[in-house]
Amino acid sequence: MRARFPWVLTIVCAMAFALLCGLGVWQVQRMQWKNGLIARAEAVASLPASGPETAFLHGEFARVVMDCPGLAAAPYVELQTIHEGQSGVRLISACRPASFDSAILVDRGFVSEGLSARPPVSASTAPTRIEGQLRQPSPPGPMALPPEGNRFFARDHMAMAEALGVRSDVMALMVYATTSSNPEWQALQPSAPPAAFSNNHLGYALTWFGLALALGGFYIALLRRKPSLKQPRSASEAPGKKEKP
Repeated sequence: MRARFPWVLTIVCAMAFALLCGLGVWQVQRMQWKNGLIARAEAVASLPASGPETAFLHGEFARVVMDCPGLAAAPYVELQTIHEGQSGVRLISACRPASFDSAILVDRGFVSEGLSARPPVSASTAPTRIEGQLRQPSPPGPMALPPEGNRFFARDHMAMAEALGVRSDVMALMVYATTSSNPEWQALQPSAPPAAFSNNHLGYALTWFGLALALGGFYIALLRRKPSLKQPRSASEAPGKKEKP
């Protein structure tokens, strides 16, 4: 009896093979997109610092220089964080540059947890010039703790803007200061964290393509093991022979 061709198995394997190859192609496309994003970020970061109007046109990672009235004595919220292995807080204030329509949140820098002192807060409007880098704040995760007073445990951009009274017109990007708003207060450490781009898409693509090849090999091996010839009949069933009485 000749074995039937496994149509159902063939269709299932073909669909799975197409799906795995499609996922591999998608990861290749993601890799190309990520490479372009990294190249763009490096190109923007290499531009000279410019005013907020120009810097915001360049977008994330652009370097900005701006005068913030009263920033050295501005109110702030604290963001609990770790910087270079040290626990502490980052001070976040609002800035309204002259001739700019919107408010900008400024990460003024890191203060170690062991220091209880903070920069003074007053109604001063003396301009403070800072340089920094525009960054897109990461949204808080589902496990983020709610703020306690003016201390935050996640970089909740809009909640910080609301606490600082600028939620209605705050820019989506924020500024990480790279120069100090309070140079006389050495405990404040301004810095912009390095850009972190995970680009593992090539490995993911190779994984999907490898699974597709493994599936193809499994299907071919299975076909080879299927009986394709007529099975020989037993001697008792051979034609022309009868059992002796």
